Amino acid sequence: MLPQLSSKRRFSDLSEQEILALAISSEEDDARIYRMYAERLRTDYPSTAAVFDGMAAEEDTHRQRLIDEHSRRFGDVIPLIRREHVAGYYNRSPVWLIENLGIDRIRTEATAMEQDAERFYLAAAQKTSDAGTRKLLGDLAAAEASHANTAEDLTETHLSDDAKDTEADTAHRQFLLTWVQPGLAGLMDGSVSTLAPIFATAFATQDPHTTFLVGLAASIGAGISMGFTEAASDDGQLSGRGSPFKRGIAAGVMTALGGLGHALPYLIPHFWTATIIAFFVVFVELWAIVWIQNRYMQTPFLRATFQVVLGGALVFAAGALIGAG
Repeated sequence: MLPQLSSKRRFSDLSEQEILALAISSEEDDARIYRMYAERLRTDYPSTAAVFDGMAAEEDTHRQRLIDEHSRRFGDVIPLIRREHVAGYYNRSPVWLIENLGIDRIRTEATAMEQDAERFYLAAAQKTSDAGTRKLLGDLAAAEASHANTAEDLTETHLSDDAKDTEADTAHRQFLLTWVQPGLAGLMDGSVSTLAPIFATAFATQDPHTTFLVGLAASIGAGISMGFTEAASDDGQLSGRGSPFKRGIAAGVMTALGGLGHALPYLIPHFWTATIIAFFVVFVELWAIVWIQNRYMQTPFLRATFQVVLGGALVFAAGALIGAG
């Protein structure tokens, strides 16, 4: 939207009092966000939570300095002006989104917050004529620029090598529980359970188009069912398996992909060409499952191979025999 058509104020039109008020409200918001980060991470990542507690305390110090400067120049009544009132002003993501952010993404967001604040203070310093206010804003710009070093100092204080290793292990475990485990279950379900209907249809009709339609319906239907089942089975609060939405997406998408892998070859109009390619795709899918089980779930390779290949072969044989009969 064009600035002249927007209900928001332009930064260039703000008075010096409004700039100070905007800085005060921004520091309040940032401190609140850091505390939300800390609270979100405190159970699984207590050392990183302590880092964000320290950064929130830094923002509180900045806010108090700004309030003192406002009182000195303009009195104790601070105008109500916030980020959303100013056109082109940097915005913060809604705090509730942190529920869906990993620890590394949260740290990245915090770095971006400091960079945005530095740019604001540099621009604000250029707009003020009062020497004291200009010095304060310049000092705060420098403080925000150095917050990366402050974060590193806080990290050194609160994050020992053992703590870092512990948090890395926790993050890896959460990744496995939230994404890998439901995704693997979905891939196994989609790859194996759709073998019977797809190949039964293939051998019964020897019609690639009909086989593709059956495979498409079976794959998408299984994906939707698996996704909703995974999301509804556990809210993740007690099990620690993470967001049910993420788990449902992982399970549903991988289920659909597992079935579509050997349904798509039947877009080829020649039956035996499509079937041979579908055989090869099934082989790749089953070995991919074996690799994921061995790599992420620590399942012994031979055991995973026996379970997956034997199960897939039995389901395929059932579908082929039913179709041929």
